[in-house]
Amino acid sequence: MKAIMLAAGIGRRLDGRHPPKPLLSVGGKSLLERHIEVLRSRRVDHLVLIVGHRETELRREVARLGAEDFVHLQRNPDYERGSILSLWCARATLSSATGVLVMDADVLYHPGLMDRLLGSPHTDCLLLDRNFEPGDEPVKVGVSNGQVVEFGKLINGAKLDLLGEWPGFVKLSAPVCLALVRIMYELIEAGRIDAPMEDALRNLILRHPGILQWEDITGLPWIEIDFVQDLERAREEVLPRIEPVGQPLALESV
Repeated sequence: MKAIMLAAGIGRRLDGRHPPKPLLSVGGKSLLERHIEVLRSRRVDHLVLIVGHRETELRREVARLGAEDFVHLQRNPDYERGSILSLWCARATLSSATGVLVMDADVLYHPGLMDRLLGSPHTDCLLLDRNFEPGDEPVKVGVSNGQVVEFGKLINGAKLDLLGEWPGFVKLSAPVCLALVRIMYELIEAGRIDAPMEDALRNLILRHPGILQWEDITGLPWIEIDFVQDLERAREEVLPRIEPVGQPLALESV
């Protein structure tokens, strides 16, 4: 299993006093350090880190962690455009790997999320959390008759059996990776270079209903860090639920 992590963005919604989001410090460790620890302990073979904004700082962090043998940095020269271009930069990995984990870099999470995803019997799977704050900000997963049929920030949940928030992680098999690459190519050729990568996943789901299965991670602590308030919550509310005082992050599989 290889992992692709999107870490090229500017993070405009955080003020300029903060480092790139993968380098945000929570509990004395950067988010990137936490990601690497969890992925390595779950026997992920390799991490392709898509970089762009303040790339040099991310390279320094990989070197500081002694992770050059595990992390391959892939530069997105168009990092100010949509994140679909960042995932497009990893198309060689998507096209050749037997299995790929695609993930956002700006998430603090309990390792149990990764156990739930990588341990799922479904080869093509995303996570959903039934507890979320309504609004246009969360990326949502819509389930009907047990199948994922909708995905995105603006979806109508009235006719769905289940609606949950997506924490930014998806596991894909080789055939589905190829289908996703084709969809990204179509979107980019159509001029959708400012689209988020979630648009490609949504097109995949709409074109092939049920192609992605799901695992419920409701109750496990996690937070996506987009705003300064999210960073404060990550440090004050979420981290204590992941690392109780005096206990290190659990790296063994749950």
